Amino acid sequence: MATKEIATFAGGCFWCMVKPFDQWDGVYEVISGYTGGKVENPTYEQVKTGETGHYEAVQITYDPDKIDYQQILDLYWPQIDPTDPDGQFHDRGSQYRTAIFYHNDNQQQLATNSKETLQQSNKFKKDIVTQILPAKPFYPAENYHQDFYKKNEDEYLEDREKSGRDNFIDMHWK
Repeated sequence: MATKEIATFAGGCFWCMVKPFDQWDGVYEVISGYTGGKVENPTYEQVKTGETGHYEAVQITYDPDKIDYQQILDLYWPQIDPTDPDGQFHDRGSQYRTAIFYHNDNQQQLATNSKETLQQSNKFKKDIVTQILPAKPFYPAENYHQDFYKKNEDEYLEDREKSGRDNFIDMHWK
């Protein structure tokens, strides 16, 4: 029986955070959802107000024998602007902040080390503000948000282009 572990990341709009993880061998599932807030079972309408404390996030179920947590961290960082404390790209507000939610001590240590390495690399002129936080309850988003890039390809591509995410990635990560 294959081993399963969970990784949870916030990187702005969760629509854009599924595909980068979804296509790797050893990743079983990537779920869009909400975490880190104070409301149980929040809805998208509640979270988008920025008043629930939740982040839009993805929860990744993976086989650590095929893809380990460090590899997943290495996939996460180039999807975001880790220097923006107020959201990601055209998505503004606390629900679009970046964070790594660790599920155990090993994940916490690896996440902390990767953040320090990125800060020391001087890749960015500003400080790395992505938070590293203990995992909180994760609430899957509504069905229409799941696998959005597959179900609504044109809207997904249009939103990505308008957001500035791809331009940022090309300028800073490639």
